This record gives sequence, C-alpha cells and structure tokens, in this order.
Amino acid sequence: MSMSGEDHESVARALEEARQQRGPIPLPSDRYTEMGIADAYRVQAHWLALQEKAGAKRAGYKVGLTSRAMQVALKVDEPQYGHLLDRHIYGDNARIMLDAFFTPRLEVELAFLMRRPIAGFGHSIDDVLAATEFIQPAIEIVDYRTVSPRPIADMIADNVAGAGASLGGRKIRPDGQVDLGWIGATLARNGVIEESGVSAAVLGHPALGVVALLDRLAEHKGGLEEGDIVLAGSFTRQVDIARGDEFEADYGPHGAFAFRFL
Repeated sequence: MSMSGEDHESVARALEEARQQRGPIPLPSDRYTEMGIADAYRVQAHWLALQEKAGAKRAGYKVGLTSRAMQVALKVDEPQYGHLLDRHIYGDNARIMLDAFFTPRLEVELAFLMRRPIAGFGHSIDDVLAATEFIQPAIEIVDYRTVSPRPIADMIADNVAGAGASLGGRKIRPDGQVDLGWIGATLARNGVIEESGVSAAVLGHPALGVVALLDRLAEHKGGLEEGDIVLAGSFTRQVDIARGDEFEADYGPHGAFAFRFL
C-alpha cells in the first residue's frame, strides 16, 4: 500500500517536532516501508508548509549528495535537494544559537544567488551562470532529525539535513574572470584548520550542482526564482560544533568571514 497524503503530513509533523525538541525520531521508512523518493519529497513539501505557516519564508535550496562517496553509500546516482529558510541564513560575525539545532555540523560550499527565474531539464553551466547575480562563499549548517544510518528516502524527507547557512566573503561575478571550479577554502575552528577543499569536488564544477537541482525541480514542475539562494554542494567533510566554538571560513582572494555558536 502506498503512502497517503495524511501519512506524508504525519511524517512532516514528526520531523518538525524532532527539530523543536532537539531529539531524533526513528526512521520514517521503518514504519512506512513503502516510502520512496517521491513520497519523501511530498513529506518535504508538507514540512515547508509547516514552516511557512509559522512565519518562515523559503530563501532557496540546498543541493546534497553531490559527492560520489555519499551517492555510493546511499545507493543513488544523482544529487537531491532540500529547502533553505530565511530565519536560518546568517552573515559575517553572526552569533548563532546552538539550541536552534540538534547535532549540527558544517560544510564548506559556494552559494549562487539567482538574478532571474530558470527552470527545466538539461541546462548547462553557462545557462546557470547567465541566470546568476553572483556567487558567494558559504558555510552550510547540516542537522539530522532521525536516527542513523539513514536510507535515501529518510534523508530526503529530513530536508537532506539542510538546517541553515552562513554567507560572507566577497561576491564573485559570474563573468568568467574567476575559475569557479578552482576556488579553494579552509574552515578553522577556534583557530585550528579542520577542513580544506576545492570547489571542483562538487561534480567537477559547482554550477553543475545547480544544474542537478534544476533537473530535480523540473521533475516536480518547479524551478528557481529571482532571489533564490542555492547552496551548490559541499567540497569538504563535515565539521562538528560545540557550544562556544568560533569558526572562520577563509576563501583566499574571495574573502573570509567568521561566526560563533552560543
């Protein structure tokens, strides 16, 4: 038996309660053994509706599962996406309340800010850059609301672990003056570099993360809108967080920014 609309809504509410109570729930797929990827995205839609009803606004999307290692581990062959909310978008020198999350971790990324709508299948890197206002250094906050290990449907239902982002550094124009595939960055915690990477680790070019997002959105009759923020995918491993930790993300010539968890 397939999942009903009520089942999708029930899972979304359970995930939201887990977020608010900062404690994991059992895997939804253990209860709904027939839950597939299409069901998981319907759960996401119900979860987003709950956020909007509570006053949050959708700020954009995060692209997840861009690394080959994660795809192999979860038995998928393409990236998936989650939603970003305005209340969890932070800037330079932000003071972030750790209690807003359960077990958050950080990933090093690039964010694309869209200057015009774009939708449909089969776009190229050039198509994405033509629709982009600027690219900016970004650190994604990921968080999980279920126990592990997580099958792909549970991962998607849980917003692909998307929980927020801190943006800073210098805005990069999509005019070809900067090779977006070779932007390097380090992430330091309390003065010690924990992770480093280069943006080519995202599918060979970070704009291909946006291409993958457009393909997934097109499957659901959607697309990107003017002003959307897109986190294109991580190019480092996750970094743990403890209360009081101060982080600095350094993107070399593209700037640095810092934030602290309270």
